[in-house]
Amino acid sequence: MSIVHSPLSHYLCPALKKLHQLVLKSYIGPFVLTFFIALFILVMQWLWKYIDDLVGKGLEWYIVMELLFFASASLVPLALPLAILLSSIMTFGNMGEHYELVAFKTAGISLWKIMYPLIVTSVLLSIGAFYFSNNIIPIANLKMGTLLYDIRQQRPALNIKEGIFYDGIDGYVMKVKSKSENGEVMNDIIIYDHSERQGNTKVIIAEKGRMDISKDTMIMSLTLYNGYSYKEEETPHRQRGTYPHLRTSFKIDTIRFDLSAFKLSRSDESIFKDNYQMLNISQLERSRDTLQLKLDKRRVEMASNIASGFKYFNAPQLYTKIDSIEADSNAVVFSSDILSNFNHDDQIKVVHNALEQVRSRELYIDAALADNFSRTKAINRHKIEWHRKFTLSFACLVLFFIGAPLGAIIRKGGLGVPVVISILLFIFYHIVSITGEKFVKEGLWIAWRGMWMSSLILLPLGIFLTWKATSDSGIFNADAYMKPFRMLAEKFQTKK
Repeated sequence: MSIVHSPLSHYLCPALKKLHQLVLKSYIGPFVLTFFIALFILVMQWLWKYIDDLVGKGLEWYIVMELLFFASASLVPLALPLAILLSSIMTFGNMGEHYELVAFKTAGISLWKIMYPLIVTSVLLSIGAFYFSNNIIPIANLKMGTLLYDIRQQRPALNIKEGIFYDGIDGYVMKVKSKSENGEVMNDIIIYDHSERQGNTKVIIAEKGRMDISKDTMIMSLTLYNGYSYKEEETPHRQRGTYPHLRTSFKIDTIRFDLSAFKLSRSDESIFKDNYQMLNISQLERSRDTLQLKLDKRRVEMASNIASGFKYFNAPQLYTKIDSIEADSNAVVFSSDILSNFNHDDQIKVVHNALEQVRSRELYIDAALADNFSRTKAINRHKIEWHRKFTLSFACLVLFFIGAPLGAIIRKGGLGVPVVISILLFIFYHIVSITGEKFVKEGLWIAWRGMWMSSLILLPLGIFLTWKATSDSGIFNADAYMKPFRMLAEKFQTKK
């Protein structure tokens, strides 16, 4: 039995390889460009959010770059789906605009074969996105969160302004009338020395001063010229209401200030490592189970406390009497008015204590509900983060199967129409995502519904667009949608 090779298949295989290479080259450029543009915009938005924590701290440039690097890594889950959507629309839009898709289809190459290399690429990107989300992002969040906390705790940089009292240095308050252009020479200096922690007992006044900072920026030397020092002396046997006063003049005096408090101190990352945003899948599962066990135990304790809290809260002698009444089988304790078993004074005490118990139980129940809500919310946050590891990868695939066929249908490339459509679709996807996430945090929805809702809503759109593009249907052709209604109308007319 001999195998007959078709001449067309002989030439088609090399042509398909070149076609796939062409499609990949056309896709990689827009993908890299749009990814970094989207990431840059997101980083700038993040920087604007935390700008108040960074300005005026005197941070070194490498500290700021380190923070932005870790922030960029944590924003990849937002930038990657947008880049895949936009680049796929641009790629197939360009091919459709230049009639390349028409030429390929004329040669017998279906849209599925054209999309094949990008489908494989999208699957690989989805796998890489899952690995990145599970292994890299928790580390980036840990380092970014720790560094951001240290920056927030950092004292503002040394900035002595003219005519304004400055108290940024521990133990000193100073004021200068004017400064030179380089800020090193200051005139008319007043310094209140509180370093001895005895109040405002020492004041230094000088005509001029020069400020020098050591190479390691840990010590600032302030050399004062032509001044006076005023100090109230502390004597062990001074008379009540008398304060010995010491006045000293100087030509040159030097004060050294410790600037170590202005240096950024790095915290131990282990302090923040248990936060839900800094855990991978297995760690999230263990932490979630631990929190659930604690919540169940706490609920049992709350129910027990609420059930047993209405007895023996106050006035035990009254409840001893009630116990004795209950023990007497002939006593009428289940009458419509149980207070009839007490005299008037005891009735007042019983009502008063009952009201106190009710108020106490009400406060306890409110606190228990708040504690239960807080613990449940923490568990929901762990569930959200667990599902987020998977929704990122799935969203990349869904948005590709929306972008690629949509680009082939609209046949518009560049950064015009594709950008508008991509932004609108991504805004819709993002709004639905954060809405579902908020519902999960508040306990209104279960975790999988809120986290997967956006992708499941867009999935039918991707299937519909792919079907339309591969079947060469005119999705924006009004006649294609009106044709079934016309046929139905013609049938009615024929029957009449």
